[in-house]
Amino acid sequence: MSGMTWIDWVILIVPVTIVMWVAWRSRRYIRDVSDFLAAGRVCGRYAISVADTANAISIISLAAFVEVHYKTGFALTFWGYFLMPLGIIVALTGYCVYRFRETKAMSLGQFLEMRYNRSLRIFAATLRSLSEMLANMICPAIAARFFIYFFDFPTTIYIFGFPVQTFMIVVTVCLILAISIICMGGTLALVITDTLQGLFCFPLLVVFTIFVLVQFSWSQEIIPVMGDRIAGESFLNPYDIKGLRDFNIFMLVVTAINAVFHRASWIGAGNTSAARSPHEQKMAGVLGTWRSSFSATFYLLIAVTLLTLLNHRDFAQQGHEVKVDIAQKISSELIADEEVRAEIDARVAAVPVHNHIIGVDAPLSHEQNLDTPYLDEVLQVLRDNDPEVGTPTANSMFQEFRTLYHQVMMAVGMRHLLPPILMGLFCLLMVLMMISTDDSRIYSASLTISQDVILPVLPKALTPKQHINLLRWVSIGVGVFFFVGSSFMAQLDYIQLFATIMTSLWLGGCGPVMIFGLYGRFGTTAGAFSSLITGMGVALSGILLQRNWADIVYPWLAKMNWVDSLDHFLITVSSPFGQYIEWKMDPIKFPINSYEIMFIAMMLSIVAYFVGSALTYRGPFNLERMLHRGIYCTDHDKIVQKFQWSKIFSQLVGITPEYTRGDKIIAWSVLLYSVGYTFFGTFVAVAIWNAISPWPAEWWGYYFLIVFLLVPGAVAAVSAVWFTIGGVIDLRQLFIDLKKRVSNPLDNGRVEGHVSLADQSEFKNVEEAQQKKQQ
Repeated sequence: MSGMTWIDWVILIVPVTIVMWVAWRSRRYIRDVSDFLAAGRVCGRYAISVADTANAISIISLAAFVEVHYKTGFALTFWGYFLMPLGIIVALTGYCVYRFRETKAMSLGQFLEMRYNRSLRIFAATLRSLSEMLANMICPAIAARFFIYFFDFPTTIYIFGFPVQTFMIVVTVCLILAISIICMGGTLALVITDTLQGLFCFPLLVVFTIFVLVQFSWSQEIIPVMGDRIAGESFLNPYDIKGLRDFNIFMLVVTAINAVFHRASWIGAGNTSAARSPHEQKMAGVLGTWRSSFSATFYLLIAVTLLTLLNHRDFAQQGHEVKVDIAQKISSELIADEEVRAEIDARVAAVPVHNHIIGVDAPLSHEQNLDTPYLDEVLQVLRDNDPEVGTPTANSMFQEFRTLYHQVMMAVGMRHLLPPILMGLFCLLMVLMMISTDDSRIYSASLTISQDVILPVLPKALTPKQHINLLRWVSIGVGVFFFVGSSFMAQLDYIQLFATIMTSLWLGGCGPVMIFGLYGRFGTTAGAFSSLITGMGVALSGILLQRNWADIVYPWLAKMNWVDSLDHFLITVSSPFGQYIEWKMDPIKFPINSYEIMFIAMMLSIVAYFVGSALTYRGPFNLERMLHRGIYCTDHDKIVQKFQWSKIFSQLVGITPEYTRGDKIIAWSVLLYSVGYTFFGTFVAVAIWNAISPWPAEWWGYYFLIVFLLVPGAVAAVSAVWFTIGGVIDLRQLFIDLKKRVSNPLDNGRVEGHVSLADQSEFKNVEEAQQKKQQ
């Protein structure tokens, strides 16, 4: 087992200190609200894209990826390529992002007031903030648990003789780092520090790629482990995954719908409003296609590392130590009774080291795998010591135990695996990931609350200083909410499913409101309210049932003797969908998963939006004024392209007259790589080949090595140099443009008569001139 040496601590502390110092220095460039909220709207594409790289690789997303793929493998990712053209079209056309930037809204709520009314702005912002905070409040908790398990800290320490939970201390430190950056410079500080962190991340990812490929044999260890699964649950063969639950083909269907339906749902200020023009914002999104190679490659490496470490016979002793370490650490955190905890620790430690021989012994499955003996011992001890009849308390406790077991295995596994120096580098990467994620998610919620809940109800406008201080205080308040939520919220499901159901409070009904608000003239305020309330109601019902299923709902149903009849009903309703949607009664987990609840909410909200709008429609909305088009265009160098059949291919790619030659090269290269190579080369051609002559599992193993690791790794290596140069140039230009920028005190997010205050006087003059011209 490795430990942090003094070199590792230096590797960790020095870069983090630089990041915090840069955030402190950014304060000098904050002159008005626009600087704090949108970095003065002078950011270049590379600064935004590199900053988004830092946001994309977070501890919570990495933990969620490992958690899911440890249980389901990588076969499903093949079918994800079916969605590739959709994602590319969305990025290249600037779908939603371009139009939102045209509105010049500094927050999502400002757009909603311009498009609908102030009441909807306040209601929607409150709902979005609540949903966002509930989903993200576990970010500090997951980060804290990672560091506690990675450093092997005790669960309790004594300060002046008083016991204090280590978890609370680490959560506090994580939140202080994030909130400090927000208070120093808002969006400007986030863009600068996230860009800097992204530049740090590039070489670290290369180091870990080399380490994993040297440490493990892809052909002798990784492929055999991933191929050792029962029929229907293959980790490699995408044609043999019918037995997978929760993360399956239906999940991809919901993902595809989300790609279109919720493109604008989390849009707002921050990076999404910081570009110097709509075109620059659009190009930052296009560059994101190359940026995604970094996180995809790194996540895959960590996932296959843990799969091999914990399931291959060559690492049996090490894997056993990791599993015992995890179980005993969780029991010390969750189990208050010392006797029960001691019994769990003893029985887990007594589980024999596995001698599973791949190809000789029975293949593993979701129900029976090398973790099952350890978890079975825990469940049995909990049930043996449960005083209640029917074991609802034991089931609920085991649900939380099992969730944490899979969530923290990455931290413990890497602690047992990594040598000195790599320990420090990995820890540095995790800290940077934690800071960039926590600050952006806290800031997103605090910005929505400040701009769209508090600001619209104030009787008079705030001075720029008062406005910025309001944003700081609300950020601190959101941080306190995260602290309380992290401390007392028991997570009972996969991270990804937990986040999905919590965000469904907002995502369940906001899709029609945003999409048809940006692109349609038909929708009304009543339709928007109907959509949001419908989606929220369905999601809230799902949350309550999931949260209270094991300890309240299922025991009550069993007491009423309704379990069998409901089981028959659920099986009958879900049977037309085959194994992809399989509802049946379970004493530990609610039968309908989070993706299915979100899907139901989204479909019902579309109906509610159109019915509500049809009943209250009074005339078309003035879309040109909101988008600053036509006579309302205040950017005199802006070019609005008209559709031309002679340029249909360029227009389908999203190329407009604003594109330079370099922009066109980037756009076409993204299209050729993503659609030509990825979609047709690695998906369509392979699917046709397998339809004629199915591949053996070993071939799929090499397919994933080439397509998911080697090629993206090469792209990431080239892009690292490219983005580093572009990011440094953009950061330098950012500081130059901030000094030259002309401050506008009215550009603060307030709206009157469906028009931003910053545009009101100019729009009034334009409309009066237009009326005189028509007369």
